[in-house]
Amino acid sequence: MNENVERILFTEEQLKYRVREMAEEINNYYNGEAVTVISVLKGSVVFAVDLIKQLNMPVSLDFICASSYGSGTISSGKLIIKKDVELEIEGQNILLLEDIIDTGETLHEIIKMLKGRGTKSIATAMMFNKPARRKKAVQADFIGFDIPDEFVVGYGLDYDEQYRNLPYLGVLKRSVYEE
Repeated sequence: MNENVERILFTEEQLKYRVREMAEEINNYYNGEAVTVISVLKGSVVFAVDLIKQLNMPVSLDFICASSYGSGTISSGKLIIKKDVELEIEGQNILLLEDIIDTGETLHEIIKMLKGRGTKSIATAMMFNKPARRKKAVQADFIGFDIPDEFVVGYGLDYDEQYRNLPYLGVLKRSVYEE
């Protein structure tokens, strides 16, 4: 375990098992229909790679990088697109992947933007759900795990661009981010 991690919430094995379960749920949901997976950068990349390998329908993959935070730590409520999708999504089934949903503000705005582009359908899959911080009424269609309101890292989630590569989800020691 990394020295800056207080404790592990979910092991690598638990994460892999849950991703397999989610893939089964998603396979049943789409029932063989083609889907365009859009991974929200950067945090969901690890989850996206693990998930798409287990999907059994035709899959296209694209990425979006968006934020409603700007340079601060409090959401501005205004969506900033840093990297937009490149594939044509009009008339497509979209599976939007996020690493974590907490306030829901960014996800809400991304969904609204994608719907405005004439998609056939939009479903959302989140590896981690932090309902205690929700400000927008958004609910994922597929959720890996509910987590407590703690600062977590690993499995794609970072603190200051570090810890994304940890194979587990852990709680970061307060002393690291309150320095």
